[in-house]
Amino acid sequence: MLGERRRRDICDLIEKSGYVESRQLAVDLGVNISTVRRDLEVLAEAGVIQRTHGGAMPVTDGSAVDVPYEVKKRQRLAEKRAIARYAASLVADGDSLVVDSGSTTFALAQVIRGRTGLTVATNDLRIAHFLAEGGGVRLLVTGGQLIDSVFTLVGPSALTNLAGLQVDWAFLGADAVDPEAGVTNVNTVEVPIKQAMLAAAARGVLLADSSKFGRRALAAVFGIGAFDYVITDDGLPADAAAHYGPRLVRVPTETKLKRAVEAAAQ
Repeated sequence: MLGERRRRDICDLIEKSGYVESRQLAVDLGVNISTVRRDLEVLAEAGVIQRTHGGAMPVTDGSAVDVPYEVKKRQRLAEKRAIARYAASLVADGDSLVVDSGSTTFALAQVIRGRTGLTVATNDLRIAHFLAEGGGVRLLVTGGQLIDSVFTLVGPSALTNLAGLQVDWAFLGADAVDPEAGVTNVNTVEVPIKQAMLAAAARGVLLADSSKFGRRALAAVFGIGAFDYVITDDGLPADAAAHYGPRLVRVPTETKLKRAVEAAAQ
């Protein structure tokens, strides 16, 4: 009975928070972490939670949830790299771009670091630090207030700095993408930042892996028509992709591309 009650408490905590680390659950429940891990395995096998690296989150019903960056950066890495490579191919040396905060946009930063003559503005401290270490890029950081755990700068200072920019490209991430609801976000505080980024750019590009599609979150950001390109991976089925029109690009992941090349060679 004690174990059943503890698992109900775990489910309640996960439902309330959207994501909970295993270590925090152990503290909150007064048990050791191995007990928590066993409970999470039981609950995951029962289909009532989703396990993640270092914790757990709710089983979603098509709605997006706010997942900490430490979890996001380990998820769907091959898809994010493929999206980032395609996005980087759009950028010419000497271009200026504003790069949104997020794990897929960080993958773009990994690809463009070392490129010649780029000017990059960002509200993501991880992206800024990564590009600064690589050198060669003219770097602008928006300033503003930091959102805990996601390395994102928001607020009036960030908006003021973005309003003064005119760049060639805006590369934005998304929490959820739907053909009718458009791009939506799990919180409202980032919405004006994303809108200001797109307003500052001659061309807008949405970077979102296929797991983000067919979902809706709390706050509306843009319609799909606001973007020149919507780049995702080929995990999004062709029939679903058709709802987003000709601006949507599905790129193959490295594993799938390798298999296709090997099959063609046989």
